[in-house]
Amino acid sequence: MSRYFGGCDAGSTYTKCVIIDENGKIVSSVINKSRINPVLSAKESLENAVKQVDGLDKIEDLTYLVGTGYGRNKVPFADENISEISCHAMGVHVTDPSIKAIIDIGGQDVKGIAIDTDGTVLNFAMNDKCAAGTGRFFESMARAFEMSLDEFSNLALKAKNVIPITSQCAVFTESEVISLVGEGKPMDEIAAGIELSVAKRCFVMAKKAGVTDNVTLTGGCAKNSGLKKAIEKVLKIKVIDLSTDPQLMGALGAAEYARQKGM
Repeated sequence: MSRYFGGCDAGSTYTKCVIIDENGKIVSSVINKSRINPVLSAKESLENAVKQVDGLDKIEDLTYLVGTGYGRNKVPFADENISEISCHAMGVHVTDPSIKAIIDIGGQDVKGIAIDTDGTVLNFAMNDKCAAGTGRFFESMARAFEMSLDEFSNLALKAKNVIPITSQCAVFTESEVISLVGEGKPMDEIAAGIELSVAKRCFVMAKKAGVTDNVTLTGGCAKNSGLKKAIEKVLKIKVIDLSTDPQLMGALGAAEYARQKGM
């Protein structure tokens, strides 16, 4: 009988689940918007992931389940909880062992993570004191521009120039952006300024963690094309694209830890 291993990344904005088989192959994955109650978010997401796998009827049928993320202590039926920093490192390592560093932009924080040769964390730095540069920040920026998140993430790519954003606080940045929009400044150049200001925050976290090369982005903001371009410009490196959805890295790493512990 086949054995399956689960990882549930209960994030502040999205809940992600991954189920892998005995060989580490992904057989199921789910990304759902998080609800106020993290237990319900995790339970619903896990149940949806389990439904996708023949031979699994309920969450308890998983051989081993690891919870991670903001709400990791609330993941039902989890055998263990592991920090999202460790899980992101492991998820990236099993996806592409050549990658040695991560900039993870989550819903509420930004992290720089250096990865050791076995997928464990060599060093990390985290900014969790301010919302500026996080997923929630980008959601508020998209609202200010009256755009979807996807539209906003591509807007900066069209800019010929960059309008600098001087505010370091999420609240003041939003006020500054609304003022610039009201003055009739080019929207794409304002967006480019926003992406550049976030890239500079990422640069600080990356340097603190000792991140230098072979870098990838994880978290939902990794899908932000304008941000990726800005980070490449600020760090003067080429950011490596992952073959698996970068938003799933925490859940995948949790599932891989589950596989290692449950085999």
